[in-house]
Amino acid sequence: MTGVSASTAGGAHAGGVHGASRGTPAVRQAGVWNIANILTMIRLLLVPGFVALLLADGGYDPAWRALAWAAFAVAMITDVFDGHLARTYNLVTDFGKIADPIADKAIMGAALICLSWLGELPWWVTAVILGRELGITVLRFWVIRFGVIPASRGGKLKTLAQGTAAGMYVLALTGPLATLRFWVMALAVVLTVATGLDYVRQAVVLRRAGLAAERAARRDAATGAQGTVGEVGPAVPTATASEALVATAASAAGPAERTGEAPPAAGERAGQAREQSQDAAGARQVGGETRR
Repeated sequence: MTGVSASTAGGAHAGGVHGASRGTPAVRQAGVWNIANILTMIRLLLVPGFVALLLADGGYDPAWRALAWAAFAVAMITDVFDGHLARTYNLVTDFGKIADPIADKAIMGAALICLSWLGELPWWVTAVILGRELGITVLRFWVIRFGVIPASRGGKLKTLAQGTAAGMYVLALTGPLATLRFWVMALAVVLTVATGLDYVRQAVVLRRAGLAAERAARRDAATGAQGTVGEVGPAVPTATASEALVATAASAAGPAERTGEAPPAAGERAGQAREQSQDAAGARQVGGETRR
């Protein structure tokens, strides 16, 4: 026994439950100013600085290229951490959904275009990689109402290969390292094309499945509507012309209608009149005999 009365315990329990319900925080979307979005904005701000460092002094100074590589590396690292933080700590926001892919493409596009401008990288490589990224963005909007295609392992390897190869090209490497960066970039191009084609295949399959589901839903809705119409009871027959005339005649017979009796036919009314006259005549004869 605790020595606490039942009413007190009940009140405390109710108060505790009520307080718990009041204390439960509502589910809210994270604010724009969170660590994940700050890292994304830092990556965006690093893009112009990276370009300035890479092209400084004609773009061939190893010291400036090393600084440019440092800025590029920081940008790629923030790309890894901002997404992880947003998913782990529920910091996903609409701003992050838009800004994160823009920042990714901005830093990679700036690196590829500057390297091709300096003659370090063939233009067709830049065109293939950027064309793939632009095409995938268009495909996302094409199938967005049917669902989202999840990131694949090949896509993550593609991103890693692109970042590694671009970073190696940013550095002023010579000898075996220069040869190695060529093969790393070749691997990045192969993964870029392969994952792009796979993404197109998944987008087509997703769109077809979505359209088939919509058509099936429309057919089910139409079938349900027809079934509802078939379940309605038989139609109530409408009054014929003769019935309408009878109803009109009945409404014209005021007293009969008020008493709830049907008006007598013409023959019946004539018979009633004859009976009344005969009764009156008989009454007169009886009266005459009585007076005599």
